[in-house]
Amino acid sequence: MNAKNPKESHTIMNELILPNDTNTFNNLMGGRLLHWMDIAAAISAQKHCNRIVVTASVDNVSFKHSIKLGDVVTIEAKVTRAFNTSVEVRLDVWGQNIPSGTKVKSNEAYYTFVAVDQSGRTIPVPPIEPETEEDKILFDGALRRRQLRLILGGKMHPDDATELKALFFGEPKVD
Repeated sequence: MNAKNPKESHTIMNELILPNDTNTFNNLMGGRLLHWMDIAAAISAQKHCNRIVVTASVDNVSFKHSIKLGDVVTIEAKVTRAFNTSVEVRLDVWGQNIPSGTKVKSNEAYYTFVAVDQSGRTIPVPPIEPETEEDKILFDGALRRRQLRLILGGKMHPDDATELKALFFGEPKVD
């Protein structure tokens, strides 16, 4: 299977915030944003895998700045790392008020998708080759994020999380 680079999965999605998308404070509803983020991330993952993908996990999503009625939300997604049958996708979200010319970062998150065949069975995904410095940093951090997801999901014992242990405790000293 030929390796791909992150830019091949790069996806940009824009939405205009309309009254039906907002809460009583005229802010974009968090659930609506999560829905759009899932769509953008799935498109990115499908571009990488050339397969149907299903959402496996969503990391912590913190809302830093509200996005208002009439603003445009821009969601950028790209695959940061591929594992055996899954890919991690990073999302960056901005809110832009076009008339005032202001643009603020609202969120960032990581979603994980699993590639499946027509019967719903998991299938291998192409490896990824990071090109830019940012790609390499995201790629290197993906294994630690994956181990944390697996621990939190009860699928890995913390003692087996070698990357996380090295992050917190450093490399073991040799006497």
